[in-house]
Amino acid sequence: MNLKQLLAEATDRLAAASLSYGHGTTNPHDEAAWLVLWSLDLPLDTDTDADPSPLDTAAVQQALALVQRRIDTREPAAYLTGEAWLQGVPFHIDRRSIVPRSFIAELLVDGTIDHWLSDETRQVLDLCTGNGSLAVLAAMAWPEVQVCGADLSPDALAVARLNVDRHGLQDRIALVESDGLTACPGPWDLILCNPPYVNAQSMAALPAEYRAEPELALAGGEDGMDFIRQLLSDAPRCLNPEGVLVLEIGNERANFERAFPDLDAVWLPVSAGDDQVLLLTREALNP
Repeated sequence: MNLKQLLAEATDRLAAASLSYGHGTTNPHDEAAWLVLWSLDLPLDTDTDADPSPLDTAAVQQALALVQRRIDTREPAAYLTGEAWLQGVPFHIDRRSIVPRSFIAELLVDGTIDHWLSDETRQVLDLCTGNGSLAVLAAMAWPEVQVCGADLSPDALAVARLNVDRHGLQDRIALVESDGLTACPGPWDLILCNPPYVNAQSMAALPAEYRAEPELALAGGEDGMDFIRQLLSDAPRCLNPEGVLVLEIGNERANFERAFPDLDAVWLPVSAGDDQVLLLTREALNP
């Protein structure tokens, strides 16, 4: 069996298993490629059609065993490989933290948020940092800023520490255990936040792949807005006068607008649409 044939076999097995995706891939073929190439210790951008030579039988069996583990456990592939990629940057991940997939990452890399910042922007907070991926991407995007990654979970912060160290950013990223903004009063020039926002009905319907992640990072209460209500109450006193908050809310725009009908939010387009991430100025939060 060559690489192309192995990938086809892995894809067929995943497709037949009716799995759920969304933790780095969106379909069985891409998931199979990730697992197979990782198992064979090949780059993820390997041309799977390029080499028709047979693979070692043991290597084939090892790759298919990993695919079968994905089927049997229903864990995200990222937990099985111990690695996730966000905007081309690799991060360590394990079950102590949610798999990184925030759309805010797109905005950091494409410069969308830059318009809302100034030459004086120096202090950035990544609240609900999880495995620290947004904190790392922010530090990479703006070499002149200091970043704080904050999370309620000590386990998540331990994973974030691995990623800060992995990318050599110990001098520019601090990690703080904090319940919301309690332990990080600022003042901040920019707060990034991908909080728990999944509403109770959606939580009850989550597939196994999402239930494998820490519930603390997902569950947002009845309407998904529990954490966000406290955040928006506390944020004005934690932001500098020209500061801004960038907030991801996933598919909860309707619930957000019902909860905060008078807020003047700026919706920032990302690959999933223009209803996933919003920006609030300090003035909008505290007119």
